[in-house]
Amino acid sequence: MVEVFRTNVEHPHQADMLVDQIQMVFTNYIANFDLEDCDRIMRIKCTTGFIKSFSLINLLKDFGFHAEVLPDELLPFQSISSTHELFLESNQLNSL
Repeated sequence: MVEVFRTNVEHPHQADMLVDQIQMVFTNYIANFDLEDCDRIMRIKCTTGFIKSFSLINLLKDFGFHAEVLPDELLPFQSISSTHELFLESNQLNSL
């Protein structure tokens, strides 16, 4: 499972320290930061089971940082029939 968080972490040395802390406390988590993203995201992958989002948020809070779970963005629904129609049109164009 993977969870993505918006954070206020600004500097690589802060991110490195937090990754070390997270992976020490949660030994089955793999953590990384993307500080170039506008949300300065933290990605957490759990190698076994579910991610304890509330515990992670509190851990960052203990170090003076803010984190919140980024909601999943669902793609707009596209019916199977319209996908099939696009596939057929593509094949017809390729056969010309």
